[in-house]
Amino acid sequence: MTELEQARRIIDEADREMAAQFVKRMEAVREVAEFKAAHGLPVLDAAREQAVIEKNALLVEDPNLRAHYVSFIKGVMAISRTWQRTRLEGMRVAYSGVLGAFAAIAAERIFPDALALPFPDFEAAYNAVVSGDCDCCVLPMENSFAGEVGQVADLMFNGSLYVNGVYALPVRHQLLGLPGTKISEIRKVLSHPQALSQCADYIKSHGFASEGVSNTAVAARTVAGARDKTLAAIASSDTSDLYGLEVLDHDLQTSAANTTRFAVFSRAEADTTGENSRFIMLFTVNNVVGALAKAVNIICAHGFNMRVLRSRPVKDVPWQYYFYVEAEGDHKSEDGQRMLRALSVCCDRLKIAGHYTEGPVLDGEARL
Repeated sequence: MTELEQARRIIDEADREMAAQFVKRMEAVREVAEFKAAHGLPVLDAAREQAVIEKNALLVEDPNLRAHYVSFIKGVMAISRTWQRTRLEGMRVAYSGVLGAFAAIAAERIFPDALALPFPDFEAAYNAVVSGDCDCCVLPMENSFAGEVGQVADLMFNGSLYVNGVYALPVRHQLLGLPGTKISEIRKVLSHPQALSQCADYIKSHGFASEGVSNTAVAARTVAGARDKTLAAIASSDTSDLYGLEVLDHDLQTSAANTTRFAVFSRAEADTTGENSRFIMLFTVNNVVGALAKAVNIICAHGFNMRVLRSRPVKDVPWQYYFYVEAEGDHKSEDGQRMLRALSVCCDRLKIAGHYTEGPVLDGEARL
């Protein structure tokens, strides 16, 4: 056997081994896809992929081959993502609003291969997941300018779903009117109350009356249907194309950093851990002096940094409040479990509503 034949024989053997390992890997990828569908997680996890690349690159000692191996493993990962997406086709994602709403943009960006379905309000989208009609839902948690979305926090407190992902969407509001409309002709603007709040300075400076509607896309659809040049909508640029409107003015929001955080809810809790791991905790405290201070001290004493602490009224008990906390760390760790045991002594109700790693900032100008 010549040296060439020997080399080709080694290559053939390596190819057979790689084919078997490829099948083994893709079977595991299929299981990952099924887990992501059940837990409302997107296909791409850029941080995980980068960590795998860095770890596996060290397995190749020859520096001349290492760069080629990195290209090879990136190609394998791209194939894995494509395979996952074929498994996730038919995944149903609920959101509140109509086509063109910011929630629809967020859902499309987080789950580009899924079927995004509109529902009339937050509760209806949430319940579509509870009932099993949808696999997950995408709902707004808070806006950097207007604050929390209280109805969604109440769903976390009272409902059974888990938050398995949080994503930030830069929100840029545009003034939309009928084609050919001049800003001087407008008398009233329609939008979601939060959007009106985010654009309050602009509305006041132009002397517009304002009216709240269920969401920004509904405002655009209403203006398109009314055929009244005195009406305009505050919504995304996407909705101008969807409803045949013209963008009359850009970036109406008071804050240039206007951003909304969206949460992904699903029926099962994902086991997410890592350096950027965070959790959402909701609790009520015993009606005794210093109970809240004690609870806060317990959280801090166990090494968990609270990024958010706020209160909301308990709907079925007048003048009672629950507390919403977002904290850095893993509540399933030993420190986390000790913290939860200590909190159970001073809290009437205690609930972990989500455990996640902060997702990437979404592209707010996505086209649907």
